[in-house]
Amino acid sequence: KRLTYFSRKQTMTMKKILTAAVAASVALTAVNADELKGRGASFPGPVYKAWTAEYFAATKNQVNYTPTGSGDGIKSITKRMVDFAGSDKPLKPKALKKDKLYMFPSVVGSVVLAYNIDGVKDGELKLSRAAVAGIFSGSITHWDDKAIMSQNAGLKLPHEPITVAVRADKSGTTFNFTYFLNKLDENIKVSKKPTWKAAKVVAGKSNSGVSANIQQIKNSIGYIEYSFKEKLGLAAAQIENKEGHYINPTLKSFQDAAKYASWTAENDFYAVIGDPAGATSYPIVAATFILLPEEKMETNKQVTAFIDWAYKNGDKAATDLGYVPLPASTKDEIRKYWETKKIK
Repeated sequence: KRLTYFSRKQTMTMKKILTAAVAASVALTAVNADELKGRGASFPGPVYKAWTAEYFAATKNQVNYTPTGSGDGIKSITKRMVDFAGSDKPLKPKALKKDKLYMFPSVVGSVVLAYNIDGVKDGELKLSRAAVAGIFSGSITHWDDKAIMSQNAGLKLPHEPITVAVRADKSGTTFNFTYFLNKLDENIKVSKKPTWKAAKVVAGKSNSGVSANIQQIKNSIGYIEYSFKEKLGLAAAQIENKEGHYINPTLKSFQDAAKYASWTAENDFYAVIGDPAGATSYPIVAATFILLPEEKMETNKQVTAFIDWAYKNGDKAATDLGYVPLPASTKDEIRKYWETKKIK
């Protein structure tokens, strides 16, 4: 009898434990169901990480963003695998209409040319427009090429092959960088994943992969988003802008460049802003965009609530990381766009 009593008691205890576990599982599922899921561009990855953390601290609303690359982001939102996507390549109105998507910018960032050359410190290397085009087209293969040395007479550049670090995945960062390269050499095509013609090429996935390759490989150079350069303490070149001035990548030079960006709601804010005018403008800047599915009205309202919170409260986090917040007038235009689309 005593054994039976304890068996019954143990059974009742186990039932209570299982009931509690099921209840906890249901609660966890409910929490996860409310979590917004996004993926795509790695270019804004650092600022989205900061924004989502601050948003959760302020509101207890969870937003999960995975920086997988713009190509994956576009694919994921087109297949409705996520609630929203990030893309550094803006989609033209025709493409948005075909896939039933909305689009608007979130922040402006920059692409820098980071390098790993012994004895050459951050900002010491100057690269002309011809030199940049030559390195990435393959016509310049060594660091002591006269096209590079002509602007760097005081530097001891080695007679070593240049390793060019590029993206392995379809990338909005690549799209914006090749947009700039195309301004320098029309034979270089604008693409999310081009065929590079440089003699020595190493590919890495996402901005973090390219950054790691630059950090590890001597005599390398590659294109990455500015905050990755800052985080890893990489050296980056001064780049010749449209007006012939050599410009260091700084928040001020990014802000000067961003002034020339213009968007309108009529074309879903489509704009490529690389290689802007202005004597003090850094030449490789880009906006990054949010993509939403037309039919998910309620989820879209949750996404725009998060972005609106970031517009109001996230400027400091953005500037601390080297991004340029959108002007207040642009944010207001985007809010009107949301209202028109009934996603606010």
